Amino acid sequence: MDDTQVKTAEENLSETESESDKTEEIQAPVEMKEEAKEATASASDSAKWYIVHTYSGHENKVAKSLRQRVESMGFEERIFDIIVPTRNTIRVSQGKKETVKEKIFPGYVLVKMILDDESWLLVRTTQGVTAFIGAGNKPSPISDKEVEAIQKFIKTEEPLYKTAFVQGEAVKIVDGPFTDFLGTIDDIDDAKGKVKVLVSIFGRETPVELDFLQVAKL
Repeated sequence: MDDTQVKTAEENLSETESESDKTEEIQAPVEMKEEAKEATASASDSAKWYIVHTYSGHENKVAKSLRQRVESMGFEERIFDIIVPTRNTIRVSQGKKETVKEKIFPGYVLVKMILDDESWLLVRTTQGVTAFIGAGNKPSPISDKEVEAIQKFIKTEEPLYKTAFVQGEAVKIVDGPFTDFLGTIDDIDDAKGKVKVLVSIFGRETPVELDFLQVAKL
């Protein structure tokens, strides 16, 4: 092998080593990210769900503020999830139906976290938070069974109806064959959006099933 061939072989070897170094440089951060993800997932598995009490009507503000503080203060590996439990509800008002998100537990926010002095302080000092729920001064986690029940309830697709009617209330029928009849609410079915109204027909009280929109308050 002459000098030219030796030089070419050395250059090729040097280029191969350089490419190998680059590959290692590219792969290293990816491996580190995967390790970080695994560590976070492992930490999340050991976290518990806690109930945080807030000022009434401040649940969403507290959740938003807490998420911002967790991110800005680097607590992502200790506070993993923040939920304001809500579900879709059809509200009947002034003869109209509208779908709204109704809070299941007004005044409460659920936080999945690893509880220590620092994470407790971060949550507790968030504006709008009044206390952790627990025995005495110690926050108590809720059971996995309770969390699963709440999450299933949140994900229920069929919305509930919500109305201002109460049992025994006098109402007027505004739609259907009994329009303009007066009656009394006998039963309310929030799941179906129906009411049974006792209507006086031929001097006898007769139950008539109607849609929420077919009756109005007097």
